[in-house]
Order: sequence, then C-alpha cells, then structure tokens
Amino acid sequence: MNKKVLIAEDSSVIQNLAKKILQFQNYEITAVKNGKQVIEKLEKETFDVIVMDINMPVMDGMQCAEQIRQRTDEKAKTPIIAISGNAKNYTREDFDRVGINEYLQKPLNFDELVDKVNHYTR
Repeated sequence: MNKKVLIAEDSSVIQNLAKKILQFQNYEITAVKNGKQVIEKLEKETFDVIVMDINMPVMDGMQCAEQIRQRTDEKAKTPIIAISGNAKNYTREDFDRVGINEYLQKPLNFDELVDKVNHYTR
C-alpha cells in the first residue's frame, strides 16, 4: 500500500509540483491550502507524513503543528516537514517547540523534499 502524504501549501504552483513529484515516487497525496484544512483532514484520515508551508492563510503552519502535537491519539506523532520562504524568521528552537521535525527552505529543492519524505515514511 502506498504511503500517504498530506501537503498543505497555499501556492498552487508549489502544491502541484510537490504533488506530481511525490506521486511519481508512488506516494498517495492529499493537498490542502491551509492549517485549518490540515486539522479537518486529520479528523478523518491518517497520514504517514505532513509537508506543510509555514505561511498560510486561516491557520499558519506553526499554529497547525502545535495543534497536531496537542492531540491525544497516534496522529499527534505524525512527522511534520515544514517548508518556508522565510524560515529565517524562525529558529530551530521555534520549530522544535511546536514539534516540527524538519524544515526546507523555499525555493524548494525537490530532491531534498523527496529525501526527507522517504526518510520519514520508511
């Protein structure tokens, strides 16, 4: 069975590229536009990894990661890979505090994205 990846990214271009590249690696992809939709998807489904932009409308990636980590079920442990155009505004400690496992800088290096997703879905 294919591993399931949830991509949360408000840029359609980046979302579609990430989706195509990961589908090519045989991942099953669900894509949403903001953190609130991530939380809604997690109510109904389980994912092997979440790839999430930090800067999204409605609920950003930092708030979303915090909410996921506060869950009382297994889904609280879902690995989170953050992507951000301005990760410089955050420190490694900020990411650790909200429970983000890894972060990738934009413009996205898609080889690196595939490596990280592979790492967390082994």
